[in-house]
Amino acid sequence: MRSNMWIRQIHRWLSLAFTLAVIANIVALTMQVQATWIGLLAFVPLIPLLATGLYLFALPYLGRRSEAQS
Repeated sequence: MRSNMWIRQIHRWLSLAFTLAVIANIVALTMQVQATWIGLLAFVPLIPLLATGLYLFALPYLGRRSEAQS
């Protein structure tokens, strides 16, 4: 149960990092800065955010399965 809290907290911080990366990308686009790395910056937190989000999404279904088997 403790690991679920850690994954939830990591997911929250990753979502904050992703939001900041998207804001930085929007600011760079409005300033017409041609830097590809700024556009790719959002992918760094997005990939682990996807993994933790899928885990948190599946968590209630996995809990039901283990309760039904007992």
